[in-house]
Amino acid sequence: MTRVQAPYVDWSPLPGRAQLTWPAGARVAVCVVVSLERLQWFPGGAPSPPSARYGGPYPLVFDPLGAGLREYGNRVGVFRVMDVLDRHGIRATVAMDSALAVDNPFLVNECVRRGWEHVGHGVVASRMVTDDMSAEEERAYLRDSIEALAAVTETAPRGWLGVDYVESSRTIEFLAEMGIEYVCDRANDEQPYLMQVGQRRIVSLPTSSEADDVLTHRFRGIPIDRWAQLVCDTFDGLYADGAINGRFFLINLHPYLIGQPFRIPYLASVIGHIANHRDVWFATGSEVVDWYMEQLRSTSRVQPGDAEPT
Repeated sequence: MTRVQAPYVDWSPLPGRAQLTWPAGARVAVCVVVSLERLQWFPGGAPSPPSARYGGPYPLVFDPLGAGLREYGNRVGVFRVMDVLDRHGIRATVAMDSALAVDNPFLVNECVRRGWEHVGHGVVASRMVTDDMSAEEERAYLRDSIEALAAVTETAPRGWLGVDYVESSRTIEFLAEMGIEYVCDRANDEQPYLMQVGQRRIVSLPTSSEADDVLTHRFRGIPIDRWAQLVCDTFDGLYADGAINGRFFLINLHPYLIGQPFRIPYLASVIGHIANHRDVWFATGSEVVDWYMEQLRSTSRVQPGDAEPT
């Protein structure tokens, strides 16, 4: 029989779950992810695999427009995004390519100075994980990106968000081996949940792919004003449901897109709308994971001695 169950996790209908609460009785935990990525100016080498979302493969030719647009986000757009988040005292979780982090200490320091958390995000946006890699190649890719990011930030990343949300069939196991405690690649829930990976556990912080600015606005053609309303409506629904059982909302932003001067006012309106609600907890990925694991321990769903995220 063909296996249809999601790997590493049992099916769990939300109505049957125990109560999830957030600090100070918040209804929704909101995690703002800022993805800082680089496309290679001169890719060369073997073609990267096509993506079901982005098409592809990424071009193996000099592409000043495509690479330049991503670079715009790192040179200009991200600072507009930072200004919006700073006005509300929001610390983001930044998914930064290790190649960008190594070459751009100024940008790394700006994130660190704000108390943003860095999570692993691969080496470069035009190279994603794939099952076409051998196990040794994938391990090296993951290890290189994690270790390079740890070296420049002086903090080992606890989380991971894959390029284009893509994983191979082995990625979670390799990340667990390397000490990653949570991943943000899945869109199958509105609460964090545990994945059993051998003798280890990793927390899944589910992403709201329907709120991702690239997936909705750029690739589905949803106008930016409608995107902003969509994100606000999503939050409003989670906020209402969170009065019964706590909800989680991960918003993935890409400064090369949302940091454009004609788009940034819409991000400002979205963040303002969310921040104007009481009982909302803006948190980094690690803060959410730590609170969630304490919730599990306090309700005896994780017993002392059980395998936990490592």
